[in-house]
Amino acid sequence: MTSSPKIAVRELPLFPLPEVVLFPTRPLPLHVFEFRYRIMMNTILESDRRFGVLMVNPINGAIANVGCCAEIIHYQRLEDGRMEILTLGQQRFRVLEYVREKPYRVGLVEWMEENPPALDLRPLATEVEQLLRDVVRLSSKLTDRDIELPEDLPDLPRELSYWIASNLYGVADEQQALLELQDTQARLNREAEILTSTRNHLAARSVLKDTFDDIK
Repeated sequence: MTSSPKIAVRELPLFPLPEVVLFPTRPLPLHVFEFRYRIMMNTILESDRRFGVLMVNPINGAIANVGCCAEIIHYQRLEDGRMEILTLGQQRFRVLEYVREKPYRVGLVEWMEENPPALDLRPLATEVEQLLRDVVRLSSKLTDRDIELPEDLPDLPRELSYWIASNLYGVADEQQALLELQDTQARLNREAEILTSTRNHLAARSVLKDTFDDIK
C-alpha cells in the first residue's frame, strides 16, 4: 500500500503589515494592539502558534500574495490587553484564496519550497559576504560609528541570503521580490548587485570625505 502524498496546503491566519517583509529563520517582534489581532493571537496561542505575515503596500494598500509563516516563540500580555510578541520566520507561502475576512483574514495557502542548487553556492556566498563587510566598513567610516556585523552571521548560502534580504531597510518592494525568488543563487546574485551599487556609492562618498578632511 502506498502512503498518501503530504498535503502542502492549509488554512492560515494572516497578518498584513505595511512595508514589513518576514524571511525564514529571521525574528520579527510585534506589538499587537488592534482588537481583531488580539483575537487572532489568542486563537493562535491555543493551536500551533503560527500565522502568516504579508507585506502591504502603504501607497495603494495592495497586499502581497507571497508571505512568510511566523511562529510565536515568546509573548507577554499587557494589562490593557495589548500583547508583545516575538516571532520567528518559518516557511514561505503563496495565498491561493481568502476563506474568511472577519474578524481577521484567513487564507488557504500553499507552501513554497526553495529549488535545490545546481552548483556549490559557497563561493558566491563568500563573495556576497565580503561585499556586505565592505558596505559595513564604509558606512562605519562615513558615520564615525562603530558598526559591526553579528558574530553569528549565517555561513550557509540560503540562510545568508535571507539574513541580507531581511536587513535591507527602506526597500520593502525589493525585499518582497527577494522573498518571492525560489532560487538561492538568484537571490544572492541580486543581493550582490545591490551591495555592489551601495559599496560604490559609499566609496565615492568616502573619497569626498577624505578630500575635504585633507583640505581642513
